Amino acid sequence: MLDAWSELHGGIDPRGSFWVERWVLLSNACARPLVRLGITPNVITVCGAAVTAIAFAVTFAGRGWFAVAAVVILLAAVLDGVDGAIAAQTGAATQWGRVLDTMADRWSDIFLAGIVVMAGAPPWSGVVIAVLTLFLEGTRATAQAAGMKGPGTVTVWERPSRVILAFIAMVVATVVWQVGLADGVAHTLAATIAGIGATLATIGLLQLFVAVFRQTRGLRA
Repeated sequence: MLDAWSELHGGIDPRGSFWVERWVLLSNACARPLVRLGITPNVITVCGAAVTAIAFAVTFAGRGWFAVAAVVILLAAVLDGVDGAIAAQTGAATQWGRVLDTMADRWSDIFLAGIVVMAGAPPWSGVVIAVLTLFLEGTRATAQAAGMKGPGTVTVWERPSRVILAFIAMVVATVVWQVGLADGVAHTLAATIAGIGATLATIGLLQLFVAVFRQTRGLRA
């Protein structure tokens, strides 16, 4: 299963990262019963994007629901890995599935940035995170269309990092609410989390730019 995942993700070996390897193994374990039920990867892809949107919607119910939103974020993250696991186990990967998965990921990225804002971060910081994320992924997609093999490099700002940031924002906001700290403290903590996200996104973009430059500068148009 690890080799099949690697083939679907541009040759990246999940064994090179303890967390990635464990995530792939968990995704495969969750995928097995779904494979037996005949559920397709595309169905899980759409469900994952929908669940992320639900997590964002839940935050509008108020701070008392932030813990629920955090749980829903984790569910969406699991679904995000399960669709690829089903495709690897069944050999059902298609080009349309790749396109759909990319669309769902970008949809989810925007909602994850919105969740950080709902935790108390300034709206402009969510916009910055979303723009940098879309710029990073747009650059990667353009480079792949130009002939770059695989993702170019694994940056510090990949999908797991974005999910973790939104999850932490919800957990911290929940704790702050439960403890009864002042709103100013909540906003400061949320802004700090958003700042970390924006910093990681910037570093990730620079990492990808260097990798893209090295791999495409010798390719002819």
